[in-house]
Amino acid sequence: MEYFDVAKILTTHGLTGEVKVNVITDFPEERFAEGMHLALKENTDRILTIKKSRSFKQFWLLQFNEVTDIDAAEKLRGKVLVVSETDRGELPNNVYYYKDILGCDVIDNESEKILGKITDIQSPGANDIWLVHEKNDKEYWIPNIADVIKSVDVPDKKIYVDLMEGLRDED
Repeated sequence: MEYFDVAKILTTHGLTGEVKVNVITDFPEERFAEGMHLALKENTDRILTIKKSRSFKQFWLLQFNEVTDIDAAEKLRGKVLVVSETDRGELPNNVYYYKDILGCDVIDNESEKILGKITDIQSPGANDIWLVHEKNDKEYWIPNIADVIKSVDVPDKKIYVDLMEGLRDED
């Protein structure tokens, strides 16, 4: 089974086993809802059940049914929490998991020429940007916006694009 990172435990918070986490998911309200099950990346057999959670500054505070004091919480410091593929959930239209986009061929919508592959994704603000790596080792970023991304075929790992002038340096 495949697992996906959703948070990294940074430190303990208080005496009752609560932990502060850095969020690695676009869906913290769903992932950290009461009763949700998360596993430890290093040992996916160790399942933790969310007892309660809340947003805290740019982090989240989580408490698990299985962790009842600060000593038990301290042992989780630095651990990565993951969700199983079966618990990932469905996404709305035109929203994709990074795993589904990475490695996709980028294809010019008009000429159908393969431009390169998506090798990285960043989320700097309003929309994600995807790094296109060409065969000649040139790279450039494209924004995940409707004016550029015309269609995404996840099963066939193909992304059709209309590149705006200036996005790609051409010799």
